[in-house]
Amino acid sequence: MPDLDAVAAAAAQVAPGAIELRRDLHRHPEVGWTERRTTYEIARHLKALGVIPRVRPDGTGLVAEIGAGEPIVGFRADIDALPLHEANDVPYRSQNEGVMHACGHDVHAAIGVGIASVLSTMDDLGGTVRFIFQPAEELLPGGAVTLTDEGVHRDLSAIIAYHVDPSLEPGRLGLRVGAITSASDRMVVRLHGPGGHTSRPHQTVDLVHVAARVVIDLPARLRAAIDPRHAIVPVFGSIAGGRAANVIPTDVELVGTIRSLDTELWRRLPKLTERLCADIVTPLGATFELDYQQGSPPVVNDAAVVDAITDAATGLLGADAIHETHQSLGSEDFSWYLESVPGAMIRLGVARADRTVDLHSASFDIDESAVETGIAAGAAALLRLLDRPR
Repeated sequence: MPDLDAVAAAAAQVAPGAIELRRDLHRHPEVGWTERRTTYEIARHLKALGVIPRVRPDGTGLVAEIGAGEPIVGFRADIDALPLHEANDVPYRSQNEGVMHACGHDVHAAIGVGIASVLSTMDDLGGTVRFIFQPAEELLPGGAVTLTDEGVHRDLSAIIAYHVDPSLEPGRLGLRVGAITSASDRMVVRLHGPGGHTSRPHQTVDLVHVAARVVIDLPARLRAAIDPRHAIVPVFGSIAGGRAANVIPTDVELVGTIRSLDTELWRRLPKLTERLCADIVTPLGATFELDYQQGSPPVVNDAAVVDAITDAATGLLGADAIHETHQSLGSEDFSWYLESVPGAMIRLGVARADRTVDLHSASFDIDESAVETGIAAGAAALLRLLDRPR
């Protein structure tokens, strides 16, 4: 086991600087594939530690390593923000109108730099820690697809990542073996008909009626077509079509998401959804196009990696700090790394005493004491993973 007292002391020392970095990133949020200032600031802080980062050719995201030799373990931090207007009145409020760190990626990035700072002071890590600062997690299917195509995860024996959890108290971690997130796909159903006058719906195809049938019937048919032990959440969030009360439109567009908990089911959903759409739409005389965009599969935590994290975090924070968390219906592209590398996502408690808000809220903010916890537990977990018998 690593020297946990030394890890805790180092984390306490670097935490104030990491909080300042977090606030700087929060002031200057950037959406996916535009995170050039964010990348520059992360690289600048790493260079100050004597760590030479490898910035991606387009200037978004970077990879850096500390230590030498094998094994190599990884820490992934996402760095993008959301297209959302911030409602918080704080000194570090977003200065980029309509863009906000409402999902904690500024926290993840700052903790990653903090962990690098702790590990850079140690003489022998017993291997290498690779830091992956990833762009575009919020986009579909996610920046992890591009970065894994680029090979950033090659040679890793394990990888971990954080996600802030505003329902969990600061100083606590949420862990789970198996699936911890779900898959989330985007579907667009475009309906077409000849159009006509609302006084003569019998002479045309009442496309608004067809759209209503899709909204009602498709979720029900999807649920009926799958094993009831595998939960699925299909929901439409947008319907657009028609502008006049007395005109039956020629086109209606439906946009929604399908969230699923099981990886094998997720792989089947595009073809199943298209078949069920045809079963609903064709008998009513309309035609349709389905634009089905798959997101990321569920994040499935590896049991051995979770055990190593639990050992390190329990020794550092105490057994009461470890919380058995649930599988959420949220999606996370960290799952793409886990297709070929054993790893785990850790939920980091960041709840504030003065508010109860969820991720992606315009009022989202964190209790910044969580930054020190994240640095200490992350560093201890990575050292424990390097120390595993091989």
